[in-house]
Amino acid sequence: MSELGIGLLYGGATLVAMFSGMPIAFALGAVAVAFMLGFMPVSSLDTITQNVYEEMASITLLSIPLFILKGAAIGKSRAGQDLYLALHAWMRRIPGGLGIANVFACGLFAAMAGSSPATCSAIGSAGIPEMRQRGYSPGFAAGIIAAGGTLGILLPPSITMILYAVAAEQSLGRLFLAGIVPALLLVGLFSCYAAWRYRHEYARAQVALARDGTPSPFPSEPPATMREKLALLPRVLPFVTLLIGVMAALYGGYATPSETAGLGGLLAIGLIAVIYRMWNPRQLAPILTGTLRESTMLMFIIGMSLLYSYVMSYLHISQSAAQWIVGLHLSRWVLLTAILLMVVVLGFFLPPVSIILMTAPIILPPLRAAGFDLVWFGVVMTIVMELGLIHPPVGLNIFVIKNTAPDIALRDIVWGVMPFVVLMVLAVVLICALPGLSLWLPDRLMG
Repeated sequence: MSELGIGLLYGGATLVAMFSGMPIAFALGAVAVAFMLGFMPVSSLDTITQNVYEEMASITLLSIPLFILKGAAIGKSRAGQDLYLALHAWMRRIPGGLGIANVFACGLFAAMAGSSPATCSAIGSAGIPEMRQRGYSPGFAAGIIAAGGTLGILLPPSITMILYAVAAEQSLGRLFLAGIVPALLLVGLFSCYAAWRYRHEYARAQVALARDGTPSPFPSEPPATMREKLALLPRVLPFVTLLIGVMAALYGGYATPSETAGLGGLLAIGLIAVIYRMWNPRQLAPILTGTLRESTMLMFIIGMSLLYSYVMSYLHISQSAAQWIVGLHLSRWVLLTAILLMVVVLGFFLPPVSIILMTAPIILPPLRAAGFDLVWFGVVMTIVMELGLIHPPVGLNIFVIKNTAPDIALRDIVWGVMPFVVLMVLAVVLICALPGLSLWLPDRLMG
């Protein structure tokens, strides 16, 4: 059979396995093993465990379970709610300050926990009821939290970027740094929209009050006193200090990513023990079991994805596909647009982990040949994959918000996130037009 026929059969078998309802790891592993039986020497089956082990025996991948431990420790404590309350107190004077506080809280918590679902759950459980009590429409409140949660895969420590660094053979430190300014750009865009939307809804409520006496859903409340503001800081500052310390250790060259992840995990457990008195084994058990469960699931997906990519490479599917793309002689921007549209479509069905490991062997060689910086592309691809977290039909954050606030209609949540999808597309366009937005910081600090 020709390479084209094998490639089409390989892709078709993958789609059938995934749409059958089989878990992603099992689907990828089953397709890979089936094609090893059908198209590779029988002796190759004896090397499955060795190949998976060798692909996963990366010191960079070791940081993933440790960062998950750090995120679980922070996510299962009251750190997210305390962070949100502190920001709300300090921003209460600003029109739309509550929405802006939620955006900032999502950004900071995402940087500490490194997980989009954890950010949506931790900040949303406190932020959505508060916003709704103060007049924010349900869809608007849900959209702020769902979009803010996407920052979890862009701000370090980002598991998505760790996997991209492994797949693209790029510096993890440069990738982490390259994501910071784009993340701040997204925080700024989200905050500006939150302020504008608040003013729009407030003005509409005032018009309704003047026209037919409809009571305004926006209550007036006095600004927080300085004593109230300062009283909320002691529980927040230690976690912000932890974030800054971990980043300083990583970028200052004092520790490797794995050492930084281990240090961050241990310090996070220590902080919740001291601040929230969570040192009882019964209280720590959900943190440790949750870390084990999520790490095992993620590493199993990584292992099977790497085996899937290995078989694809052995059968020359990825090389042929890359050569075919190069042979089309597309302009570099048309090539980039086509690849990003493919990533968007894949994001409807697959998590970022699988998208990176499955597509990297195919899309990275043409992008490298077209002269694109792969660190820059990693940031752009991460933002595009963030779209998949809030874009229907299968946006993960949409369903996390639905679970956090079950009384909000799914239709309202979807319409609430769509303006943020537009803002993220705008951010991608800006980063493509001005690559320095992502490359300036790593070039400045790491050369």
